[in-house]
Amino acid sequence: MSHTKVNYEETESTYGMHFLRDELDCEDHGVTVVDADPGWQNPEHDHGDEDHEEVYVLVSGEATITVDGEDVPMEAGDAVRVSPGATRELTNGDTESQFVITGAP
Repeated sequence: MSHTKVNYEETESTYGMHFLRDELDCEDHGVTVVDADPGWQNPEHDHGDEDHEEVYVLVSGEATITVDGEDVPMEAGDAVRVSPGATRELTNGDTESQFVITGAP
């Protein structure tokens, strides 16, 4: 089939994160939608072993992404690309926020 469609709200969520890679049968990249409660935070990590860069798009709300120890404030509409080996930690602000995260080698 040349396409796959899924509504993220109909998928399982882990800590507000809807991982769509398998749901969409993606071969070479991942897509995650995050519905973040106030104060939500994901642990610091990198993707150097997988050689995946990621792009974080803040759809609504406000947040900070810390990349290699540098805080990068985000507001709705901002997108931040993070290279594979860089550490990253995403922290939501005081309101509900929504992110779309994509990643690929």
